[in-house]
Amino acid sequence: MRVVFIVAPGNYRDEELFNSKSVLEQAGVRCDVASTQRGALTGSRGASVKCDMLVGEISARHYDAVVFIGGSGVQEHALEENNTILSIAREFASAGKVVAAICIAPRILAKAGLLQGKRVTCFPDASAISLLRQVGAHYAAKPVEIDGKLVTANGPQSASAFGQALLDVLG
Repeated sequence: MRVVFIVAPGNYRDEELFNSKSVLEQAGVRCDVASTQRGALTGSRGASVKCDMLVGEISARHYDAVVFIGGSGVQEHALEENNTILSIAREFASAGKVVAAICIAPRILAKAGLLQGKRVTCFPDASAISLLRQVGAHYAAKPVEIDGKLVTANGPQSASAFGQALLDVLG
């Protein structure tokens, strides 16, 4: 099994990446990290991770899931407006792969048009919840929500449970 994590080049939420990634790796899942810039990527809590590839190099044929990590960097680096990132989300969904997002990152899935009629959760931010509802999503104020092959979580406190939910959906 192989999963690609997409993070902002800065100010992603460390726990969301490292805790969920750790759960997957402990189960033998190979994990790669992609971003919009190469090099070391620094989270909002100061942890750093090496960027394995640029988002434009991702292909759904090589992965079982794509995971979008939240944090203030999602909006600071305009990930939800990045056409390559939106295309990746759509490609994975249309290929029947697992698509996941945590914290504020479900905004990306909303902008990609993937949430109509889906049960989702996100960081309890009024504008994020409003966006999810505007695109026809059913917002659930839960730590983790699974709807078919769509997995969402509300933030750093749910990162390990998010990783476990990903494992469950991946089978």
